[in-house]
Amino acid sequence: MPVGLIALALGGFGIGLTEFVIAGLLPQVAADFGVSEASAGWFISGYALAVVVGALGLTAAVTRLERKPVLAALLVLFIAGNLLSATAGGYWPMMLGRIIAALSHGAFFGIGAVVAAGMVPPSKKAGAIALMFTGLTAANVLGVPFGTLLGQAAGWRATFWAITVIGVVALAGILALVPRQAGEADKAGSLRSELRAFRSGQVWLSIVVTILGFGGMFGAFTYIAYTLTEVSGFAASTVPWLLIVFGVGLFAGNTLGGKAADRNVDRTLLVVLAILSVVLVAFALTAANPVLTVVSLVLMGGFGFATVPGLQMRVMKDAPGAPTLASGANIGAFNVGNALGAWLGGVTITAGFGYTSPIWAGAVITLAGVAVMGFAAARAKRAGRAERTGNAAQAQPEPELAGR
Repeated sequence: MPVGLIALALGGFGIGLTEFVIAGLLPQVAADFGVSEASAGWFISGYALAVVVGALGLTAAVTRLERKPVLAALLVLFIAGNLLSATAGGYWPMMLGRIIAALSHGAFFGIGAVVAAGMVPPSKKAGAIALMFTGLTAANVLGVPFGTLLGQAAGWRATFWAITVIGVVALAGILALVPRQAGEADKAGSLRSELRAFRSGQVWLSIVVTILGFGGMFGAFTYIAYTLTEVSGFAASTVPWLLIVFGVGLFAGNTLGGKAADRNVDRTLLVVLAILSVVLVAFALTAANPVLTVVSLVLMGGFGFATVPGLQMRVMKDAPGAPTLASGANIGAFNVGNALGAWLGGVTITAGFGYTSPIWAGAVITLAGVAVMGFAAARAKRAGRAERTGNAAQAQPEPELAGR
């Protein structure tokens, strides 16, 4: 295993912690700023939308630059945003800090995924991407629960101070462990070729599947603290430990999903998304039962994150000559899904449908993702069959002319 993958995972850990820890602290943050649950939810939705801007804008701006210094600069931006969040005196300064930190997110994972895939043989690319995204899962298994505990014990600002320190450590890891040759600058004029990747219908279908598939899981997760305390009956002090359970599912799903995607990306995504939709429906129906809720948390995390390596690999595979911007765009798509799920969940709560309604909304979004993935897989299969038929026809020798 290239040691540089550990450095990328370390950066992913810090960024993942910033994205997800706010869900466990949402009640405290909302109370401190005197805003509603739906308004506080915009700390998640706003972050997600800013990721999209960074994933597209920043990635496009740095396609001709060497990737290691770019990754380091993105972590500096991440540190600055979290420092602002830790010292925010009101709702909008906090939002600004979230946005600044989020701008680094999409470009870091988009560029980092390309670097990770380039470190290993072709047969192990999805696994390498999964290893990089292990930072995200570790953030959920370890960072989010203990970040929530720290926030409950010492105030939510203490959590963001801790994240700032983690960002500094991650920056040192990138500078020390990612070899410069692992991230060479793209060829001159590559931005134009990167943009040409978006002429592929499969790239766009992959992006839509990412939005719907991941948005369904994240819509259910955004308001999970309210579901656990108001529906399942857990005490607020148990939420961090329940998030560890969720994180264990993420870790297992990310690892196994990467291995499965290396064998067959489309089949893996179809099966995993279909099972995820069933899990979400079951969770919504049984959320009042504490034991079944714990089971649902593990399964939701597992099948939700099992999609990540395959979704990222699929969009890069369909843009083989120009993967960087397509990879960044797909990271943005993950966060469009996050924003969609968080927004729709907030709408359902505000409408009075209760704290299980975001889970139902997530199930509907995921089912839509299954439908689009089925269409994309069928279209890719037909295109592959046509290509093989065409190649066979070209390889067949021409019949000899009569009388020759």
